[in-house]
Amino acid sequence: MSKEMASDTLSPTTSPAPGQTIFVVDDDEGLTRLIARSLKREGYQAATATSGRDAMAWLQDHEADLMLLDLKLNDLNATELVERLKAKGRLVPFVIITGQGDERVAVDMMKRGALDYIVKDGQFLELVPAVVQRALAQMDREHRLAEAEEERKRLEREVLEISEQEQRRIGHDLHDGLGQTLAGVDVLLEVLKKRLATSSPLDVDAVASISGYVKDAIQQTRMLARGLSPVEVERNGLMSALKALAAHTSQLFKVTCSFTCDQAVEVRDHAKATHLYRIAQEAIHNAVRHGKAKHIDIILSELTASASLTITGDGSQVPAPQDKAGNGMGLYTMKYRAGMIGGSVEIRSAQPQGTEVVCTFPKG
Repeated sequence: MSKEMASDTLSPTTSPAPGQTIFVVDDDEGLTRLIARSLKREGYQAATATSGRDAMAWLQDHEADLMLLDLKLNDLNATELVERLKAKGRLVPFVIITGQGDERVAVDMMKRGALDYIVKDGQFLELVPAVVQRALAQMDREHRLAEAEEERKRLEREVLEISEQEQRRIGHDLHDGLGQTLAGVDVLLEVLKKRLATSSPLDVDAVASISGYVKDAIQQTRMLARGLSPVEVERNGLMSALKALAAHTSQLFKVTCSFTCDQAVEVRDHAKATHLYRIAQEAIHNAVRHGKAKHIDIILSELTASASLTITGDGSQVPAPQDKAGNGMGLYTMKYRAGMIGGSVEIRSAQPQGTEVVCTFPKG
């Protein structure tokens, strides 16, 4: 390790001064000293190394906010050093220092992840602080954007979870509240029908007709409740729900809808099972509404390292997803739901016609 590196390296036991740490790696000791002084005058902390191996050793035990890396070191070139640091998980954001005539190589290094490059010319030392400031500002913007994107995704997940919880609550209320009330009314009508059988036979048919309407209302209530809270909390809940979805689809849309699961696929996580059910539900809706399908197959399969849910409709091809502001909102939501469970959705043409929606997801 060089003397310059030893003098400018921050000790792990020393409290760092305010400011961000810039790690300068260049085989010209005099130049590294000048760069370090220039950076310290601007309020940065500076550490230096004069070889690729010294740089790797320092980064093994220390953290830096930014690295200024010479393109051509005596022992390793910048490309080799970057690849080795990346393999060890110790690569930090970096700016390339290059001599005149090496700009093309420096641009190639930017394709490998460099934030910028700076040429060793007459204005080099004057430009270093500005280049460092610009690189750190870029990193800060990217960090803020990443945080904002993560927050957006968190809010989307939260809205979706709250929506599912509210739908389950309404479904339970329909089943346990309105459904039970209607069932009670139906029982009373049966009792009334028996009483009228002897005292007023002409009114029996009217009561029977009313009872029929009540039974229809009970059935519709159960179907609504099932749609709002479709998956039971059990190992086979998803399979049972998809089987019921196929039967409900056949009855509601007057199409042929089948469910196939040759080998049991257990989805233990209730939220995950619900997302898969909603994906199937949306795919069926698209097949009927947009594809005008007459036959729909729902297939749940176990693969080697994952599982898949495939919905195939024999109608016309459904267009690929648009952005969420367009008409492809349902297709966007399917992809979003799949992403939430660590899976993916592929929408492709079915043979000989129609559309196939395939959701691949982790087992368990």
